[in-house]
Amino acid sequence: MLTRTQTYEALCAGFSWDLPERLNMAEQVCDVWAEAEPERIAIIDLTGGARRDVSYGQLRAMADSLALALAARGVQRGDRVGVLRSQSPWCAAAHIAIWKIGAISIPLFKLFMQDALTSRVRDAGARIIVTDADGVGMLKALPEVEALVPEDETLPEGRFETAETGPETPAVLIYTSGTTGSPKGALHGHRVLTGHMPGTELFCGFLGQEGDCLWTPADWAWIGGLFNIMMPGLALGVPVVAARMAKFNVEECIRIIREASVRNVFFPPTALRMLKAEGAHIPGLRSIGSGGEPLGAEMLDWGREAFGLTINEFYGQTECNLVACSCNELFDPKPGCIGRVVPGHEVAVLDEAGQPTYGEGDVAVRRGSASMMLEYWNRPEQTAEKFKGEWMLTGDRGVWDGAFLRFVGREDDVITSAGYRIGPAEIEDCLLQHEAVATVGVVGKPDPLRAEIVKAYVVLKPGFDPSDALARDMQSHVQERLAKYSYPREIAFLDALPMTVTGKVIRKELKARAASEGEV
Repeated sequence: MLTRTQTYEALCAGFSWDLPERLNMAEQVCDVWAEAEPERIAIIDLTGGARRDVSYGQLRAMADSLALALAARGVQRGDRVGVLRSQSPWCAAAHIAIWKIGAISIPLFKLFMQDALTSRVRDAGARIIVTDADGVGMLKALPEVEALVPEDETLPEGRFETAETGPETPAVLIYTSGTTGSPKGALHGHRVLTGHMPGTELFCGFLGQEGDCLWTPADWAWIGGLFNIMMPGLALGVPVVAARMAKFNVEECIRIIREASVRNVFFPPTALRMLKAEGAHIPGLRSIGSGGEPLGAEMLDWGREAFGLTINEFYGQTECNLVACSCNELFDPKPGCIGRVVPGHEVAVLDEAGQPTYGEGDVAVRRGSASMMLEYWNRPEQTAEKFKGEWMLTGDRGVWDGAFLRFVGREDDVITSAGYRIGPAEIEDCLLQHEAVATVGVVGKPDPLRAEIVKAYVVLKPGFDPSDALARDMQSHVQERLAKYSYPREIAFLDALPMTVTGKVIRKELKARAASEGEV
């Protein structure tokens, strides 16, 4: 009998991408199931308050009607069509309808401010946006764009024949969050879902078991919500929960999980920290995944206590997602690491010459990954800059810890102090183990002697007040656990940290703040 590690190694050794000549994600996530088991539950809809189950047959009817309506408005193969909706059956149906036509869907976030929405829609050249009543108001600044609200339309009835497309046919244009520059549109082909499937199945503990049911508070406008959870669930026949949560709320989260009998969850790190801060315990889950930033040992230990299971971390980015993850069923996690390489992907750490190394370097993914983008939309120069030979550069720094990938930080986030290169993630993890710390962001602050010093911006838990004594205690906490040179020489207390809409700390804003503090 194979050990867990041997099972993982056998999966990697025997894996190859099986990409058929004809591939359309609408067939993968909807048409196949609608033909085989039309009454099977596809989406559990909690957006209206009371639970409503949407079958695959109903989902296909919705998508077909919407595809007919879009085609009647002149949408053709290759056209870009926006989807400006929160989690809902119509959000899923909109993407499926667009893919049926052979057009390109653009996930758009309902919490975008006007400039963010306008820049993405105009960059993509979209002229139709599938939205809801709230979204119509958001689109008033885009008079050239037509808003289509399915609930307000008398949609045509009938079957829409899904277009013949292949793995490389453009299907979805997902914009980066813009944490390291202006947002860029990552254009993906119909193979992108297939590229996500191995990772989702692993971090969800071999997803597809009896009783499995998926949910994430992450919006379906982001690659994590759309392709880590929603679309893989539909493709595997696992019910996916749609629930609106504009701002994460612990009580509402627990209600959703209970009401829909959720067993498999993707919690962004910010959601986990909020659950931990409120002492939440949620029994009955079978798997929890988390990605976006490393969790660290303290959070993993808390997860075992609060959920009775080990949180599986995963790693990727909009341009090439879910290339590494943990899977407790196959191997024990290594705290501070983000997992092992997912079967089908090849990940390396490259040195300055672009050669694989076991020292610190640039995390990269070899061409051939099915979840890798085709290109940046209308940005050939930036597409070329993203690659070094056969490797796509993630922009992250990492190092191998045995077979595990350890995240050091974004390339621009690594701190250089007195000749030492210091990753902020490890320091943040250490500070999060301090009893007073709710959340923290660590950056380099310019220093004439050391080039940079480590500076930590801390948000305290309720019941703790800022003080010099508390700052010194936190410094000692880090000094006793990490390298002597990496402790934060300065600590500032804030009411809140700057965050992206996906819940990541915007370090570039903290770096700008730190730089301004050093100015005379």
